[in-house]
Amino acid sequence: MKKSLFAAAAAFGLMTTPALAGDPTGLWATEKNDEGAYLTVDVKACGDKMCGYIASAVDGAGASDPNYPHLGKPMVYDMVADGENKWDDGEIWDPSEDKRYSSNMELMGDLLVVEGCILFLCRGQDWTRAN
Repeated sequence: MKKSLFAAAAAFGLMTTPALAGDPTGLWATEKNDEGAYLTVDVKACGDKMCGYIASAVDGAGASDPNYPHLGKPMVYDMVADGENKWDDGEIWDPSEDKRYSSNMELMGDLLVVEGCILFLCRGQDWTRAN
């Protein structure tokens, strides 16, 4: 009897424990542009939100560009956790257009789906873990 009571209590405890969100921190590679170039973005906590900074620029031949003018600049701003594996209410900066957009992101394993939106029109990229 004690064994079944313990098993029931343990199962109940597991069912009532909230699921922990995945961890989007780390280095992410953006999708490649038409020339095959991409950026890596270092996503990390900024207070109780998530932010991302341009860590490197890689050209179409796969070589790192140490002279890329936006190295170290913020690209993802103030993402707020919005459920399991989702963040919202932030912004993303597109360095090629020098514009900021409302943004959200969702973690799906080793894929970070990032969207930038104007009103109800959104465009997104699938970023992959770089580390």
